[in-house]
Amino acid sequence: MDVLTNLRSLDFRRNRLKGPFPSSFGNCTKLHKIDLAENEFVGNLPSWLAMRVPTLIVLILRSNKFDGELPRELCHIKDLQILDLANNTFIRIIPRCIGNFSAMVKQKMEVEEDNMFSYRGFTRFMRESATVATKGNIYQYDTILVLFTSMDMSSNNLSGDIPTSLTHLTRLRSFNFSKNNLTGKIPNDIGDMKVLESVDLSENQLSGQIPQSFTSFSTLSYLKLSDNNLSGKIPLSTQLQSFDPTSFQGNKLCGLSLLVNCSSGGKVLNVECEEDESDKDEVDWFYISMAIGFALSFWSVCGSLLFKRSWRHAYFRFLDRSWELLLAKALIR
Repeated sequence: MDVLTNLRSLDFRRNRLKGPFPSSFGNCTKLHKIDLAENEFVGNLPSWLAMRVPTLIVLILRSNKFDGELPRELCHIKDLQILDLANNTFIRIIPRCIGNFSAMVKQKMEVEEDNMFSYRGFTRFMRESATVATKGNIYQYDTILVLFTSMDMSSNNLSGDIPTSLTHLTRLRSFNFSKNNLTGKIPNDIGDMKVLESVDLSENQLSGQIPQSFTSFSTLSYLKLSDNNLSGKIPLSTQLQSFDPTSFQGNKLCGLSLLVNCSSGGKVLNVECEEDESDKDEVDWFYISMAIGFALSFWSVCGSLLFKRSWRHAYFRFLDRSWELLLAKALIR
């Protein structure tokens, strides 16, 4: 029992384990990390987890067969920095209380000052590592893990809207709710999440416009809003216009990022074609003017020689003298 009590990390990734969430984990009251990714665990996520393992910093359960509703008690794990529930079959709504993860709200130093136990936990935990999915890839975080915060609930059967409390997580760096059945609008205050680096809301049923607050992002480097029911104009900002059009496709959006003109009923702006057409017109007129100039010059000279006898005789005398000079130079050589 003492051994379980003092455990700090449980990593059973890719071990072909089956069955429900192990109840024995409830005896590991000082755990900072649980990684059960890529196994065959089934059943509900237990509500006792927050009460019996309140020190959790990393909870990774991705790619299992967990199902049922997400327990509201999960929000009581205040030091949680990495929550990965992706690729399961969780249902119903995302708990409205997700804004309570204080480690995703406060900076690391603020958390340390609030709780000396957390400080000791963070210091010890810096020796741990975690495999995290973010920005469309898998990354291994080691010594900087203590500075990283992420939430991944992608590829489940979650429904309902995105809780507005999500925007309270001002220190969250990455979140992925893609491939669910989420409806409603993207929270207007999402721009308050100033350190966001990665956002993926693709393949849902979200509607409405992209919030104007998206223009306040300065750290965002990965964005996917594709395959929803979003409509209206994509907000103008250097940050948003830097993303590939595939980030917005599969919606009813318009704007520079998609080269779709918002003022002409969704007509595609083909800037390159317009420029090519203009260049083509210029080239055609250039050749036409050259042809006209050549014709005028040719007939001016030939016409003068044809109708002016004195000019014609002078021209032929000039040709004769030129020919004689060329022959003389050739003989001298």
